[in-house]
Amino acid sequence: MEPDGLFDVDEPPPAAEGERPSATAPLAVRMRPRTLDEVVGQAHLLRPGAPLRRLVEGGAAASVLLYGPPGTGKTTIARLLAGVGHRHFVALSALSSGVKELRAVIDDARRRRDRMDQQTVLFIDEVHRFSKTQQDALLGAVEDRLVLLVAATTENPSFSVVSPLLSRSLVLQLKSLTDDDVRELLRRAVADPRGLGAAVELAPDAEDALVRLAGGDARRALTALEAAADGVVGTGATRIDVAAVERAVTEATVRYDRQGDQHYDVISAFIKSIRGSDPDAALHYLARMLVAGEDPRFIARRLMVHASEDIGLADPTALQAAVAAAQVVQLVGLPECRIALAQATVHLATAPKSNAVIAGIDAAMADVRAGATGAVPPHLRDGHYAGAQKLGNAVGYRYPHDSPDGVLTQQYPPDALVGRDYYRPTARGAERTLSERLPKLRRAVRGQG
Repeated sequence: MEPDGLFDVDEPPPAAEGERPSATAPLAVRMRPRTLDEVVGQAHLLRPGAPLRRLVEGGAAASVLLYGPPGTGKTTIARLLAGVGHRHFVALSALSSGVKELRAVIDDARRRRDRMDQQTVLFIDEVHRFSKTQQDALLGAVEDRLVLLVAATTENPSFSVVSPLLSRSLVLQLKSLTDDDVRELLRRAVADPRGLGAAVELAPDAEDALVRLAGGDARRALTALEAAADGVVGTGATRIDVAAVERAVTEATVRYDRQGDQHYDVISAFIKSIRGSDPDAALHYLARMLVAGEDPRFIARRLMVHASEDIGLADPTALQAAVAAAQVVQLVGLPECRIALAQATVHLATAPKSNAVIAGIDAAMADVRAGATGAVPPHLRDGHYAGAQKLGNAVGYRYPHDSPDGVLTQQYPPDALVGRDYYRPTARGAERTLSERLPKLRRAVRGQG
């Protein structure tokens, strides 16, 4: 998991007034916003009267859950909140801290409050990784405002944070930076004396490459810029071009957490792109999953489900293609199975779509759950045991193959469901033929001419 925001949680406490980060500190640290006005992006939280601006400028004592992607400034905001009223700042990571560390912070916060009248801001990075017991350990201190909790998470807190803690905190959702936001950060870092001090020039196409690489992540953008600048200065040059960026960054890190929101968001976008008949978008999301290390068996399972759910009999070969891709995944594995997954993805994305099969089975199951069942007609019951005929089982059953057309009039559903239509084929793809044939079959089976 890459560090969040513009700061690492293991950095020292915020510098005192007038102090500045060391010249050898990472560019992202040197360029950390010192005031709200230096924060780029998050306009919905920073405009006049918005909750975050009121918290920082008004010094309100409210615990906050900051929810959003990496590199959007969650740790930055925590430090700005800590700077109000000279509060004491403590940072913990849920990856390496437990109840023992929490209790030590709470005990220290109590001493500071009682002896120095100083409030403690407790910043917890990746709070979603705390267990329920660990989160519960915070409740008393948060309730009494012994600590001002500022917790950061890339997960939806509604699912990852216990309800009592959620109800005691203000939830603020941060958004990925826009391309213009990242561009502003890059230009500021190049020109600002805290940054590169105009020692290098950033070519427009290199700036575009860094913006694409960042993917809305401020830290990633500044880290890549610093690496490219170091490489250029090391050769005695002063201009950062695309080649310099490519040398500095061999491959963009894909923002994707197999256990978190991105796992569900990307697979959702993948399936919806296939359903929407956009093979290019579907291949993009497939690539994101593969590059990020997603289990190809998971992707294959989703393709098989989608083939029946959204294509069905509009293209009877879609399920075959998905199953074949799953077999390739099982028998061959990566990296070669990516080709079969891509082939199945394109096949399904370009296939005619129909949800008639899933709509039919869901409607039938809804009737069954509602009690619309009824007895199996006697002539359809099993007649392969002694005494069956005496009960009337299988008596009167008509064998369809005895008819020249292979279809004859006979009641198949229970009495209560005679005439109920569940499968309604569309006029798309191979279902067009079925939509013409099925009414004739129904009329023949039901004796309607």
